[in-house]
Amino acid sequence: MRIGEVTERTSLSFRTLRHYDEVGLVAPSARTEGGFRLYTEKDVQRLLIIRRMKPLGYTLDEMRELLDVVDALTAHPADVALRARLDDIRDSADLRRKKLAEQLDMADEFMQQLSRV
Repeated sequence: MRIGEVTERTSLSFRTLRHYDEVGLVAPSARTEGGFRLYTEKDVQRLLIIRRMKPLGYTLDEMRELLDVVDALTAHPADVALRARLDDIRDSADLRRKKLAEQLDMADEFMQQLSRV
């Protein structure tokens, strides 16, 4: 699929997709003869993983590391070190989510205070 369809499916901008390609985070699987980016369903799924990491404050390097671990586990599902690294990433995501939930609670409290004024 072309970049326009991918932007619609992922809610990521053209600029973001191009940037991810430039930094090697998620490259399109192919290009047309005219040089237009072409993405597969697998590419879209990778982009959705990244989109879900963004609100948790992951850096591009951290996103790349997670994708590398996932790719390596696909090739070597019984690798104990990779499983341990994935567990670490999962624990980190849980902590980040809890922090985000706390921030949302504070925002809700703030909104309640404003409604009382």
